[in-house]
Amino acid sequence: MFDVLIIGGGASGLSCALVLGSAKDKAFAQDKKIGIVTHQKASHLQTALFNNVLGLSPGTTGASILESGKDQLHDLYPQVVQINGEKVLEIMPQGHQFQITTNKNQYQSKIVVVAAGYTNMLRIKGLEPYIKPHPRAKADKNRIWLENKDHLITDGLYVTGTLAGWRSQFAMACGSGAHVATDILTLWNDGEHTKVHDKVLN
Repeated sequence: MFDVLIIGGGASGLSCALVLGSAKDKAFAQDKKIGIVTHQKASHLQTALFNNVLGLSPGTTGASILESGKDQLHDLYPQVVQINGEKVLEIMPQGHQFQITTNKNQYQSKIVVVAAGYTNMLRIKGLEPYIKPHPRAKADKNRIWLENKDHLITDGLYVTGTLAGWRSQFAMACGSGAHVATDILTLWNDGEHTKVHDKVLN
């Protein structure tokens, strides 16, 4: 049983996992089990090249970020379970939780974060009622979004990145994932607005 299971290991999914993982020393997050299905084959980062992203050296490739992001998550926050080599096929509600079925296993989670890409090739059963044409992409691209209000689709089910309706920009995807993570931390912290910052000590 996970408290949060993130579906997708692209920019928004990894960002969400990093922020959630960084709250490990907070009393309200210490006992939470966090997981991420790091399926990346459909990520637009596979072919991305970055010259206009603050903090990244010009010429950084998206493919390198996909790998270094997983390493960063593992090295800094090993308590976050990375599920590799599996693709999610179905997300179904079961009372106050969800059952997630992959091509290899089944998992249960109280909260699910869908951080997959926004192509019309999305084939996760259970999400069909929420699929709409993307509001910020050209119609001829056939992009989709999961209808949501401030990233929340329905109780316990969140969406991030381009699939949440944002444009396909790396910084936006990362920010969307971090936004969802802080919303979940706020929920765990009894509604008190929560964020996690590291600081340089003098």
